[in-house]
Amino acid sequence: MTTVTPPSGTDPATGSATAPSAPASPPATPAAPPSTGRRHPAVGWRLRFAALALIWGFSFLLIKVGTEGYAPFQVTFGRLLFGTAVLAAAMAVRRERLPRGARTWAHLTVAAFFLNALPFSLFAYAELTIPSTLAGICNATSPLWGMALSLVALSEDRPTRRRVAGLGIGFLSVLTVLGAWQGFSGLDVGGTAMALLASLSYPVGWIYVRRTLAGSSSSHLSLTGAQLMLATLQLAVVTPLFTSAPSAFPVVPLLAVVALGALGTGVAMLLQYGLVAEVGPTTATMVTYFIPVIATVAGVTLLGERLGWNTPVGALIVLAGAALTQGRAGRAP
Repeated sequence: MTTVTPPSGTDPATGSATAPSAPASPPATPAAPPSTGRRHPAVGWRLRFAALALIWGFSFLLIKVGTEGYAPFQVTFGRLLFGTAVLAAAMAVRRERLPRGARTWAHLTVAAFFLNALPFSLFAYAELTIPSTLAGICNATSPLWGMALSLVALSEDRPTRRRVAGLGIGFLSVLTVLGAWQGFSGLDVGGTAMALLASLSYPVGWIYVRRTLAGSSSSHLSLTGAQLMLATLQLAVVTPLFTSAPSAFPVVPLLAVVALGALGTGVAMLLQYGLVAEVGPTTATMVTYFIPVIATVAGVTLLGERLGWNTPVGALIVLAGAALTQGRAGRAP
């Protein structure tokens, strides 16, 4: 969302690590957890897979609720703070140490910006003016951006007919979701652009991590914890500059921010960490395909957001395009 191979990706909803051949998104950290060699009941990982899909799918609803009481930067700062607290606790329990070396920390600072601070903030600002359902679907375009960028930036990724077709379908899907034939009427251009830029930020970060931290000897958990901590520090600097301290602390939005950080970022990363170790990155990262579906259902049923026919149709086309870009002839991402 391999300790010495090219880093895995991360899920766009959280910035957590996935696999290089993941069907969806970004490397938040350069290493996937090593296999423990232990066997687990099949029902165990399936339940955790479902829990992860629900947690990440509801992240966009939680962002929307959080921004009803707090400024977007405050929502993002809270999300990172509570997520970091969960990972710090996990590191303490497992007696993990933070990475060493100024070079590693410098690279993690850049990764924290592109994989956490920037996209989380953009999604929070976007949901001031667009529905959480649209934000969740825009998030699903991340692997399409990633494939387009990797064909340019990564020499090992070569264009194939299948990938080109996937990118073309992905472009069509975005036009469908946005209702291009209607002249984008009723669409907030600024909010949608920010959501799409947030999705673009992830693959920029993935490619950077693959080029700089692929050979790190630090554990996946250690690198992820350090990355989230750095992103939290970045928001701690930015937030006071652009927002005023809250005059009140509405309970429901506050609980949404706590859940977004502790569950949607911290616990979700730990769940995926275990899934990758137990069933492998390919199976674990299939969870990404469920995120826009759950985000849409949550937004419509719990927030009463309206859903035009083009939104679910466009979402299905997005996922089809993403699946094609991740297909391998032999075994290419």
